[in-house]
Amino acid sequence: MTNIEFSDQLESITNKNLTWVDIQKPTRKKLKLLEGKYPLHELNIEDSLSKIQIPKIDKYQDHIFVILHFPTVDKDKSIPRSTQLAIFAGPNYLITVQQGELKPIQEMFNLCKENEKLRETFMGSSSGYLLHSIIDLMVDDLLHVLMKLEGNLDDIEDLVFDEKVAVARDISLLRREITTLRRVVVPLRRIILELSKEMQRFSEEDLTDYYDDVKDHAEKVLEVLEESKETVEIFKDTDFMLSTEKSNKILATLTILFTLSIPATVIGAYYGMNVNLPGGIVTGTPEFLGPFTSFIVLLITAIVPSLVMVWYFKRLGWFGW
Repeated sequence: MTNIEFSDQLESITNKNLTWVDIQKPTRKKLKLLEGKYPLHELNIEDSLSKIQIPKIDKYQDHIFVILHFPTVDKDKSIPRSTQLAIFAGPNYLITVQQGELKPIQEMFNLCKENEKLRETFMGSSSGYLLHSIIDLMVDDLLHVLMKLEGNLDDIEDLVFDEKVAVARDISLLRREITTLRRVVVPLRRIILELSKEMQRFSEEDLTDYYDDVKDHAEKVLEVLEESKETVEIFKDTDFMLSTEKSNKILATLTILFTLSIPATVIGAYYGMNVNLPGGIVTGTPEFLGPFTSFIVLLITAIVPSLVMVWYFKRLGWFGW
């Protein structure tokens, strides 16, 4: 059955003798309402209210306290961020404290509240089984995030070799996303191993196979992340090499153009001096090619060395054609 046991602020779901309390946007007042019914340690309450705790598991004689992180994606951002989930688990109760919006857990809670068959499926008869259901659901949600990540990697692979598109920022965002997910999955796998042993004492049913299945899923997620990390590093190196090659080509072209302009620059510099030079105004301009003989001679004098340099550079293979 579903009921509200403590106050209008705390909603709980009961299946057989197991109670699940889910708290969103936790406050000290909300958690204090549970202290009289459940053995919540003051330090664990502080950890539940904090948003900067590292994943861990604290073991007590009659209950355990767990902090896990799962990725969530903001509506206005595509990069996932880590969201904290604190869990108090005892023989006949499970309390989840969400610091952010973990939609899969919220949807699961609502389904258990509205559907008796799904409530039996997700909650079972022990806190260990319910905790397995929650973690399994969140790990499956991780697989959906990975599918999107792999799609982004495929898109980047096509763009890396397109010289007209800059992908350095996209590659950096992917590296950041992979790093965020690895920070979630690496400690999650370790804690799942500990939970499979610790939660067994709260259940008569053997939970080993259930937690082993979740552990396998977490390991597959980690394997995909490791492969994605290697792939994005290859893309980063490839983009760097192609960008360097493109920059070198641009610099080489500009250098060649500047080199070819040297003869004309030198001649122009000499005839810009206030001295007597052949073909100058003072010495008299030749006219064997018409009134523009001096200009034509100077133009030929500037072009011929440039053509010689073009021929020589091409012979050396500096043009690439």
